[in-house]
Amino acid sequence: MNITITFRHMEGAESVKNYAYEKISKLQKYLRQTMTAQVTLSQEGLDHVTDVRIQSGSNNFHANERRQEALASIDLVLDKLERQIHSSKGASVAKKHGGMSAGEFAVIAERESQRGAAGGGGRG
Repeated sequence: MNITITFRHMEGAESVKNYAYEKISKLQKYLRQTMTAQVTLSQEGLDHVTDVRIQSGSNNFHANERRQEALASIDLVLDKLERQIHSSKGASVAKKHGGMSAGEFAVIAERESQRGAAGGGGRG
């Protein structure tokens, strides 16, 4: 697990850095492969902007949030990323469990081909 935290246009407080590291590192338990995360904390006017990009194997996740409090923006980005990870995991599980296996498809295709051959193809 590799997490890089960058501060832009603001002083980097160690407490905010530790908070972001702890929160983002909890996402690893939802991922099968090790993750690499780039966290950018910046200040634009009165707003704190948190931008997070996560890569884990072939999966890429991205979320950003703008709030007046830095810790609140980190929490909201974490919620967005959790939803993205769960929805992508649900999609991959649905692909595996939703379709029929090749063996089932072959049996159905064989039955249909036998019905077509036995009927003679004519209408009566």
